Amino acid sequence: MPANKKYLSSNWQRFAKITAGIVGGYFVTISFHIALAYLVDHTAILITATFTGFILWVVLMIVAFLAKNGWRVWAIYLFITLVFSLLIYLGNLYNPIIS
Repeated sequence: MPANKKYLSSNWQRFAKITAGIVGGYFVTISFHIALAYLVDHTAILITATFTGFILWVVLMIVAFLAKNGWRVWAIYLFITLVFSLLIYLGNLYNPIIS
């Protein structure tokens, strides 16, 4: 018995959700940990990132698949990545890891 058509999303929405979950979630995870490394002790953050990075990435993938609109998830993930990138830039400017 096939699924009810009203619960299925289009191919473009499915593509947007999959790519937002995998690629966008990865960008958010990595930029978050690098921005945090500039604010706190970078050695501890980068060691911890091996564990928390995977957990955060999986959570962001689940959030992308639960959303109705995959393109909105892409926009949110890109905005969050840009905010973390700005924090990375400012952290590198005022508190460089390598001097």
